[in-house]
Amino acid sequence: MGNRRLNQQIQFIVEIDKLKGILRRSYLVGGERRENSAEHSWHLATMAMVLAEYGDEDIDLLRVLNMLLIHDIVEIDAGDTFCYDDEGALDKRDREGQAADRIFGLLPDDQESELHRLWEEYEARNTPESRFANALDRLVPLLLSYHAEGKTWQEHGVSSGRVLARNAHIADGSPELWRFARTMIEDAVARGYFPRSDGADDDRTVD
Repeated sequence: MGNRRLNQQIQFIVEIDKLKGILRRSYLVGGERRENSAEHSWHLATMAMVLAEYGDEDIDLLRVLNMLLIHDIVEIDAGDTFCYDDEGALDKRDREGQAADRIFGLLPDDQESELHRLWEEYEARNTPESRFANALDRLVPLLLSYHAEGKTWQEHGVSSGRVLARNAHIADGSPELWRFARTMIEDAVARGYFPRSDGADDDRTVD
């Protein structure tokens, strides 16, 4: 086992197996259990292949796929921060940045730099590819929550207004997917998938 580069790559591959053990808040479509972050990344990559035509601009699909496959690897150390957890969001960037340094640092220098750049690009949402990748990352939890009859929203007391506000930047990567998402949220309200609330934000709209 004298090939140092290969040994580093194998060490990284073994390390990212831990992503299979990171549970997210979203339930599978049937609602029987929560998904893990590795399943989430696979689902997103497949969505990108199928839905690439709905990108707002011409995109490099391979770059989107690479981005989606590595964007949540940092959760091995940082854990999954629920998108409606305001307190957890305060130090999310610091936790995930430290995780990126450690985990990508297992790789040879050239691959460490490339994966780190991809991750930073995804976080910055400053390219067509990163905006489309982020749009998909927001869309899939909506799909799962809708098809699990709002189980996640109900467990955490998340109103339709918060869901609309949180996911509005889907439009930055795909106006068509945002129109679809809004229709789905409106139908979820009609079906009673959101928790009962005395807050007016249940009826909030986002233009």
